[in-house]
Amino acid sequence: MGNRGLGWNPRSLSFLATLTRENKQFAVIGLGRFGRSVSASLHKMGYEVLGVDVNEKLVAYALNDNIATHAICLDSTEPNALKEAGIFEFDTVIVAIGNYIEESIITTLNIKEAGVSKVVAKASTEIHGKLLEKVGADRVVFPEYEAGEALAYLLTKPAILDRFDLDPEHSIVEVLIPAEFDNKTIAELQFRSRYGLTVLAIAENDREFDINPLPDRRIHQGMAMVVLGKNKDIKRLPI
Repeated sequence: MGNRGLGWNPRSLSFLATLTRENKQFAVIGLGRFGRSVSASLHKMGYEVLGVDVNEKLVAYALNDNIATHAICLDSTEPNALKEAGIFEFDTVIVAIGNYIEESIITTLNIKEAGVSKVVAKASTEIHGKLLEKVGADRVVFPEYEAGEALAYLLTKPAILDRFDLDPEHSIVEVLIPAEFDNKTIAELQFRSRYGLTVLAIAENDREFDINPLPDRRIHQGMAMVVLGKNKDIKRLPI
């Protein structure tokens, strides 16, 4: 399933997976830790990324570290500056200012009023998030909360080997098969009717998976399986 580190890897943030399906150009406003991580990941995936920050040093770091296609210094609370930089022409703008609430809200408002179709904004508090929604943010993310939640989930559910959030309510997880499932078939365990989950794969060994296994596939304790479903249903697994 890939990287199992938590940290600030934005692949663990569900919004990134949904954005990259249709969009080709991204502007990331705010090149702090979160903004840099998002920008670097998108750039590595091959997308055109414009990094933006009011801090010249952060812009210089972005250019030196090659985490964006282009990087410029400007005040994102000024609509004219955003327009001149071509920000309003991007498919998606990610407002990663987070810690400066006023600047974050004004920037989000400026971008939405200019007609950008997709704006994702980082929030530092629940109230901040509600305000961002009020001014038009299409999606609000809470990186610190999401990373903390993921860590707590892995600490309390050690049988979970990896996890990918599809959206706030659904995930794909790789889990160790518990003793309760030992030597039973997928059909016997009734994953869909009993747990509301879909079994996507069963581990053949450390590197190979049986994708879309048949109902008569027998599983054993200690093997790994990949399931898809609602988070509340995944939590009901005896792991």
